[in-house]
Amino acid sequence: MKKQKLLQKPAMFLLFVGAFVATLSSISNITVPDVKAWMAQEYEAPPVTVDSEVGYSQVGLEKKELNVMKKQKRYISSEQIEGPKTLEEYINLEQYPSTTVVATGYTAGAESTGKTPDHPQYGITYSGVKVKRDLYSTIAADLDIYPIGTIMFIPGYGYGVVADKGGAINGNKIDLYYDTVEDVYSEWGKKELEVYIIEKGNGKLTEKTLTNLNENEALQVFREQITES
Repeated sequence: MKKQKLLQKPAMFLLFVGAFVATLSSISNITVPDVKAWMAQEYEAPPVTVDSEVGYSQVGLEKKELNVMKKQKRYISSEQIEGPKTLEEYINLEQYPSTTVVATGYTAGAESTGKTPDHPQYGITYSGVKVKRDLYSTIAADLDIYPIGTIMFIPGYGYGVVADKGGAINGNKIDLYYDTVEDVYSEWGKKELEVYIIEKGNGKLTEKTLTNLNENEALQVFREQITES
């Protein structure tokens, strides 16, 4: 009799649990496998520890990866970058001798040179190099004062390399090259201003020298300002 009572208690408990699970399942759609999976996660999954050297190493690598990801998301706008924004700001002009000149603009066309595009010397300067509006542009000057190859800095225009001469370019007068007549009038016209002599020329100028000047890596950001204007 006692054995029967002892067996009845577990049986009653199991029936109670079964009824409870069935009721819970009907109410919440939770199934017995769901309950088993939950219990396995709660009681069977071992806690994660970093007691070993491998554990500490792994955590350290994860932290480094998170830090790298955070750094990659940081963006700096152009307004936050400190430094010169123009050639005038970049160059210490005070170290160079200066002089006052009257500067006008010219083109390779007939209005300035008397040559048309079908002329064999169209766009070719007295030095032999082609006219160029660039970081270092070709300019005309009185060669008795400023020999071929002389480099000037003209505020508002940029670097100019003496490559040409002209019948009306005498004394302290210079002519600045522009691609079109429209550019001459809209961007320059005629001005009296102070220019800076960066280097006195030796009477010679080659395409290679001019190309090397224009490809100065440190000045490419300023070159874009000129060529895209």
